[in-house]
Order: sequence, then structure tokens, then C-alpha cells
Amino acid sequence: MRIVVALGGNALLMRGERADASVQLHHVEAAARALAPLAAEHELVVCHGNGPQIGLLALESEADPSLTRPYPLDTLGAETQGMIGYWLAQSLRNAGVRKPVLAVVTQTVVDAADPAFAAPTKFIGPIYDRDQADRLAGQNGWTMAADGPNWRRVVPSPEPLRLIEQESIEQLASGGTVVVCAGGGGAPVVDDGQLRGVEAVVDKDLTSAELAIALKADRLLLLTDVSAVMTDFGLPDAEPLRHLDVAELEHLTFPAGSMGPKIEACRRFVLATGSTAAIGALTDAEALLLGEAGTTISA
Repeated sequence: MRIVVALGGNALLMRGERADASVQLHHVEAAARALAPLAAEHELVVCHGNGPQIGLLALESEADPSLTRPYPLDTLGAETQGMIGYWLAQSLRNAGVRKPVLAVVTQTVVDAADPAFAAPTKFIGPIYDRDQADRLAGQNGWTMAADGPNWRRVVPSPEPLRLIEQESIEQLASGGTVVVCAGGGGAPVVDDGQLRGVEAVVDKDLTSAELAIALKADRLLLLTDVSAVMTDFGLPDAEPLRHLDVAELEHLTFPAGSMGPKIEACRRFVLATGSTAAIGALTDAEALLLGEAGTTISA
């Protein structure tokens, strides 16, 4: 079976945690242990988020007085792919994966005229209270939005059209390599005869769905920091939704900056392939594949 797994950036750095390398590596090692059994039995392609990580790098870049201007988001996205890809490749080997493991820095083509550039929705970076958010918005010209009871920076998140390295990823996966790719949705580029990076962060779940469709994957697993899709998420009477079909999704609403893209990614994959997608906790990866945990989405 060919499986595309998308690891949420928040699963690699929990909300409110310090962004120390040791903290993140601890979570990456846990992710690798959860994924190792899947790699042993199946063709595995691993994508990952980078919201907390790219936000941290953007903060550091904004605050660096030696720079004429901060590093652009596409470049910071490539930097997070190298960092997290290195951690994942190393940790998968240490978790007992005997297949070759390769991290591929990936470029994702987007449309320069995508309306998302005028309406930022993608959360990056740490959480703030309202006063901190207002101060940073004024100081750096950032757009801030509510993320539950807290506030975070939001940036444009254009639709992924295709991956430049898609053919190479297919060849590697078919040859038995565990591929880590499309980190943070891939570094966003436009292709007008020349590839050119743009100031955005592509949603990694939507990119993972596009890649899973292109690779003709049998399953798409979105692993995050919640155990399942919930009704009334964050409220005392929240309940997990164990199974949804694509018709039911038409009548449900989910937050645009968090669960919404995951639901949309699953919907696209299921409609395009007729196969099953699932959303759940990183630690439940095997059970999620078997339909014994999380939320399963089918046709």
C-alpha cells in the first residue's frame, strides 16, 4: 500500500511550548517511532507542516539588525524543510527503518494571481495575547487573527498547483525509498518560464492531498495534535466524529486556518481517488490506518 502522511507543524511543537531544538527533536523522534511500523509494511511518503517553525525564523529575521530586509517566506520555508527533513530522516533510521530515507527540498507552483495573496489565513509562529498581537502587527506590518483564545500571525496561503519535484518523488517511492518532502506545503514558487519564490506559505495538507492524488496513493493520513475531528471543538461538550463521508462534509463548517484545510484536503483526495483519508493524533498512526482511531473520511 502507498501511504502519504502529513505531520502537522503543531504536532512537532505543541502550542505554548518553547521552540528549543531539543523540544522539537523530542517530538520528531516520537513521530518517527509512530511512523516506523508503516514504513516497514508500506510505501511511505511523509510531508510535514512548518507553521511554528517558519514563524520563529521570521521573527528572528525581522529582529536581525544586520539585514537590509527580512528573509522572504519562501526561503524560510526551504530552510524549515532542511531542518525538519534532517530530523525526520535521522529519527526514522534511529527508530529502526531499514529502507533508504531521503528528505527532498520541494518547490510548489502557485498562481501569482491567486486571491489568497489579498486575504491571509495561514497561521504561522507562536501564540500571543491580544496586546502582544496588536503591538507586533503595528511594529512589523503583520496581519494577526484569532486562533482559539489566542492570536497568531497569518500569511497568504495560495492553492498548490503542482510540485516541481513530483516525478523524482514518484521514482524514489516506487524504488522503496521513504521520502520526506513537501515540508510546509513546499516552498511556494510561480512559474512564468523562470521559477520565482513568492511571499506565502502553502498549506501542507492541501499540498499533501495534491501529491497523494498524483502518486495514486492508497491512503492519506493527516496526523496532528488532536485525536479526531470534533463537533464544537474547544467547548466542554465537544464530541469526536469517527466517520464522515464526503456528502456530509457539505453541511459542516470548520475553521479556515486550522481544521478547514485538513477537511478540504481529505475531501479532494477521496473524490479524486475513491480511497480513504483519515485525520487523527500522531501517536495513533497505525490505528488510524486501520480505522480504529481518529476520523475516517470516505466516499
